[in-house]
Amino acid sequence: MKNRAIIFLLAPLLLFSCARVEEVSLEKWENITVAGLSELLAQTQSRPWRGEAFVAGAPGGVWNAAIVSEPKTFNLLVAERDGPSNTIVRMMHEMLVDFDPVRREWTPRAAFFEIEVDEAAGTLRVIYTLRDNLYWSFYNSDRRIPVTSDDVIFWYDEIQGDRAFHSSAFPGQFLTMEDGTTARITIERIDDKRFAFFFPRIIANPILSTNMTFGPAFIFEPAKRERGVQGVLDLFNIASNPQDIPSKGRWFLTEYVPGLRLVFNRNPDYWEQDTEGFSFPYTDRSIVQILPDVNTQFLVFQEGRLESYSARPEDLDNLIRGQGRGSGARRHGGSSRGDYTVFNADGSLGASLWSFNQNPQNSDQPFYDWFTQKEFRQAMSSLLNRDRVVSQVYRGLAEPMLYFFPPPNPFYNPDIRLRHTFDAERALELLASIGMTQDAAGIMRDSQGRAVEFDLAIQTDASVISDTAAIIADEAARIGIRINVRPTDFQRLVEQLTGTWDWASVIITLGVQFWPTQGSNVWSSSGNLHLWHPLQESPATHWEARIDYLYNEGSFTIDTERAQAIWDEFQTIVLEYLPVIYLVRPRSFFALNNRWDFTNFFFDNISGAETSYLFLQQ
Repeated sequence: MKNRAIIFLLAPLLLFSCARVEEVSLEKWENITVAGLSELLAQTQSRPWRGEAFVAGAPGGVWNAAIVSEPKTFNLLVAERDGPSNTIVRMMHEMLVDFDPVRREWTPRAAFFEIEVDEAAGTLRVIYTLRDNLYWSFYNSDRRIPVTSDDVIFWYDEIQGDRAFHSSAFPGQFLTMEDGTTARITIERIDDKRFAFFFPRIIANPILSTNMTFGPAFIFEPAKRERGVQGVLDLFNIASNPQDIPSKGRWFLTEYVPGLRLVFNRNPDYWEQDTEGFSFPYTDRSIVQILPDVNTQFLVFQEGRLESYSARPEDLDNLIRGQGRGSGARRHGGSSRGDYTVFNADGSLGASLWSFNQNPQNSDQPFYDWFTQKEFRQAMSSLLNRDRVVSQVYRGLAEPMLYFFPPPNPFYNPDIRLRHTFDAERALELLASIGMTQDAAGIMRDSQGRAVEFDLAIQTDASVISDTAAIIADEAARIGIRINVRPTDFQRLVEQLTGTWDWASVIITLGVQFWPTQGSNVWSSSGNLHLWHPLQESPATHWEARIDYLYNEGSFTIDTERAQAIWDEFQTIVLEYLPVIYLVRPRSFFALNNRWDFTNFFFDNISGAETSYLFLQQ
């Protein structure tokens, strides 16, 4: 599955906002939602992908979409740190390979691959061969430059491999050897189209470790040579002429009007073609409106001016009642209000998480003393009323996230579940064990007499996490802890998490741990997104040291039984020491305008909404 639409609550570093949620009894909500869920599902369609081939369609049409915030850059490297920018930039790029979740195998995208293992030497190589019909193309120009090995090698060595750029891919280039030393995965040129990654140690999933996208060396290399790091960072900023940006993906960015829209035109040089020889996508253009208010997006979709909509819980009643008005038949051409179909998918594989800043930079803050004690984090998990969140925020259309790996992960173990679930009495016991008790006025105080009060940062303008945060604050207030929910501008929040580290606690989403070795920059103590205390020179705690060891060992263990034992312990430690506390996994609903033929459309909780191969009704 390729170029999937972003599903509700699954975008990397997607953050949310704040509002008060009045409590309703769980019994009342359960009576509503148990009966209501089956009714909702009966009025929606289920269309998971099961490996079906995509059929040839008819070219033409415009895809109308929306994003909630402005892109900050069109530079592939810089976009790593900004979700909206990354979404836009990736439309012009292509990964080396992709993973087929149905057949559970890697499939070629920009390149084919083969693996050579030298068991005697304990090493391996992954050899990639780029497609012959892969080009850097420019909009409205005959200029086509073949993509070569030099592009990949430059990007790996000089961009991702240069510590000065702080690329999220940097930590993944290094392996811990059996003697404890560190060795780098190197890359070598074979010829114009072939290159190889050399692993100084055999690992379990070398394709995951080498899969990447990359920029054009003929543009980035001179910029770095002439102006260094800043020269690279200045490339393709939002003031650039979009038509100067080359594409090797499905789309050209052809227009950007700040505050209004981005316009893309299909790339006729794109390598992937249907059985009739036509390059995907079938649509001629994609117009992405900038609509910061999600309520506005919903209204615009209902008016037929957007092609799709990822529904929030509060939208569902109106969305489902409004679908297929009139005859309900799919029609070619223009759309009228309500001419759409709603699809459902099982609960998402990932979940938002609550994390606490344990960076010693903040050691002068009272919260540092609290957050660095596991009993405090366990108490916070025990105050997290997930059932209330599910009932009141998601209207029963979610379930508590009580495990670390999702079921599709090959090392998911249903017996390894979170122990510290909602139990206010247990929370009080845990807090008392570290010297925290309530005073005569009911205020929770630590052993030094300080009132237990801290901030919870969330991104502005997202009601779901706003309501969730309000419930968290309300449950904490019942035992005398004050949590101040702080809606924060997205860019400011990114800066706090990755640069200034001056935050207390936060709710964010880091994506799905589909593979156990995903997230090397998150779970390794030296990682730049080791959220609670990044970039450690050596592990600050014994449990982080153990996680480092297990992560490393699991990466190199090919024997499934031995690997299962390693990853079982890994999951157990994360769920016991709770550097992150997962919230709930919501069921997803996706509405699609009926002017599109649904033959090539699929929607599920693994791959999201597949809209890349849609074509208009004939």
